[in-house]
Amino acid sequence: MKTIFDVVILTDSRYLNDSKTDDYKHNVYYEDRLVYHALEEVGLKTLRLAWDDMFFDWSTTKSVLFRTTWDYFDRFDEFSKWLEIVSQQTTLLNSEAIIRWNIDKHYLLDLQSNGVHIAESHFIEKGAQVTLMQLHDILNWKETVLKPCVSGAARHTYKLNLDNLNEHEAIFQELIANEAMMLQPFQYNIVSKGEISMMVFNGMFTHAILKKAKAGDFRVQDDFGGSIENYKPTDEEIAFAEASVKACAELPIYARVDIFEDNEGNIALSELELIEPELWFRHYKPAALMLAKGIKERLS
Repeated sequence: MKTIFDVVILTDSRYLNDSKTDDYKHNVYYEDRLVYHALEEVGLKTLRLAWDDMFFDWSTTKSVLFRTTWDYFDRFDEFSKWLEIVSQQTTLLNSEAIIRWNIDKHYLLDLQSNGVHIAESHFIEKGAQVTLMQLHDILNWKETVLKPCVSGAARHTYKLNLDNLNEHEAIFQELIANEAMMLQPFQYNIVSKGEISMMVFNGMFTHAILKKAKAGDFRVQDDFGGSIENYKPTDEEIAFAEASVKACAELPIYARVDIFEDNEGNIALSELELIEPELWFRHYKPAALMLAKGIKERLS
């Protein structure tokens, strides 16, 4: 089959079309268009499709770029099978190896082994015979956050303390029977100071966003009322972000490095997002062209 496209930008079906009434959908569409036009500007023939498009022949594109495939964790088994098939037909950006590694938050332990300071974390493997009370007693943690190791958009993310463990025990036991979980000490500076998202393309920092939770909440995602603002990082924060990306087994073409000041006052990695992170191109449009140039170089 003849190669027709250089890059197919991947979204999910909810975001294929623009919206005049839904700002969230409009921002998704607009940012993907910025990437689309940047790719065209550097001479790459481009198309935008839902990842589960049943009619497209993926062997007709040199590469696919994961951008807004934000339903993958709700359809993980289907997505995983699709990923395996499509990786045999075209180049994935980021690669299948990076995606599969990054899907599961155990990747944080690999980064820690490579010298990246991560948020203090305790992993609870699937099928573990343990209660929340036992975990908090063993770890001597008073306030914590519980989340799945494979997750997104704060799915099954709970703020716990010694007074509410019993009311979360049933859902914890249901979750741990089916998937691995992680428990982390509650990070007070994320609430008071926010979480910084650092965008890194081909190993180089471009721009940053400061995310803050709404009053009374601890989740910084805009799904839960969080706010964002432009942020000028320090040289130390930029160096930390670039080093975190370079600590991966292979250099990702794009990355979002989420950092914060931990309870001890140190820069710590919250998440390294390498699959389909929001990258806020609308806040710094030149970053789309930097991504496009990196992709062209990778494909040449």
